[in-house]
Amino acid sequence: MIGRLNHVAIAVPDLDAATATYRDALGAEVSAPQAEPDHGVTVVFVMLPNTKIELLEPLGEESPIARFLEKNPNGGIHHVCYEVDDIIAARDQMKAAGARVLGDGEPKIGAHGKPVLFLHPKDFCGTLTELEQA
Repeated sequence: MIGRLNHVAIAVPDLDAATATYRDALGAEVSAPQAEPDHGVTVVFVMLPNTKIELLEPLGEESPIARFLEKNPNGGIHHVCYEVDDIIAARDQMKAAGARVLGDGEPKIGAHGKPVLFLHPKDFCGTLTELEQA
C-alpha cells in the first residue's frame, strides 16, 4: 500500500529565513510561498532529486504549526508524507489495523492539490504521518 516518500515537513518560525538557508547555503531549488488556509500554514517546497522538503510556517494563531512552534521554538521535523494509490482504501486499511485518522477522517485537499489524511503519531513510532493520494 505505501508508496514513495513524498516529502518531509519541517515547521519553521521564519519561512523567509528557512527558504534562504535552503536556497543560498545548500543551492536548492525552492518554490514560491503558498498559503494553505484550510491547513493553517504557508508552505515552501524544496525540490530534491528523490523527494521534497516542505517548509511550514503558521498562518494565523490557530495554526497547528503555531502550537508546534510553542513547544519547539526553533522549529523541527513536523511530519513525513507517503504516497498511496487510493486514499480511501488506505484510510480504511489503517483504521482496520487500529490506526487513528486525525480530524473527521475525511481527506482534505493538500498543498499539491491532492487528497491527504493525517495519522496519529502514537500509532506510527511517534511520527505524525501524512498520506497523499498519488
